[in-house]
Amino acid sequence: MIDSKDLISKAIKPRKSDSRKGENGVALIVGGSWIYHGAPTLSALAALRSGIDLVFLACPKVIAPSIRAYDLNLIVIPLPDAKLTKGSVNRLLKWIPKVNSVVIGPGLGKQKTDGMKSLVSELSLQGVKILLDADALHIDVLEKVKEGVITPHAGEFKRLFGIELSKDYEERGRIVKEKAKEYKVTILLKGKYDIISNGEEVVINKTGSPAMTVGGTGDVLAGLVGGLMARGIDPFIASVFGAYVNGLAGERLYQRLGLHITATDLINELPYVLKEFDRIEE
Repeated sequence: MIDSKDLISKAIKPRKSDSRKGENGVALIVGGSWIYHGAPTLSALAALRSGIDLVFLACPKVIAPSIRAYDLNLIVIPLPDAKLTKGSVNRLLKWIPKVNSVVIGPGLGKQKTDGMKSLVSELSLQGVKILLDADALHIDVLEKVKEGVITPHAGEFKRLFGIELSKDYEERGRIVKEKAKEYKVTILLKGKYDIISNGEEVVINKTGSPAMTVGGTGDVLAGLVGGLMARGIDPFIASVFGAYVNGLAGERLYQRLGLHITATDLINELPYVLKEFDRIEE
């Protein structure tokens, strides 16, 4: 294994000084349900803080007004159904050419996978990078992904692949690498130490703090990685970079706030960490 820091420099692409809105990345977050409106909102705000220009958030129409009222920076797309049905997916199709990456899953809730499979198939056909998180983590959905990332914790990994992971991180890395190679995706296994592999390389990320067990930090990570992919960064490098930055933001918050942070604290800390990697190209 190699350390996350060894790959960070590869993640940095300078922004052109004469770039226009939309040229620095556009992401779409698909998620939410009548109970879980916070998860997709956290993901969307984290994606926006990654340094991209625009974030669309597609969610059931019942929660769209509350998200719109919460943050004016997000472009909210109300979907007609409470679940991600094929009808809802059809409503989304016209937006796909506008985006560079799509995060599917935050707050989606348990449901049938037909709509997810339909959406992922269309995204893959159009060459859009995909991140599957939370309730979108299903084998039959994963099999449709052409280029992208999945972000399970150990429990979700077991549900996906039927494998209970050892606490030994070397062994975890070996298994994650095998599955990443088998399914041709990048796997970001969340934990005390994150394990990231694209089937060829394995990186262990050691940034983070015990305070990050608070709800919503995984949604923040998913949105951050999705945003970095929208910037044109390779899915594996985006995962390494995102895990490192997310954890480092958590460490700095822990120094100031102890065990009393929230996911929104984490989002607000991201720019201070990411700013250290900013470059402008004339």
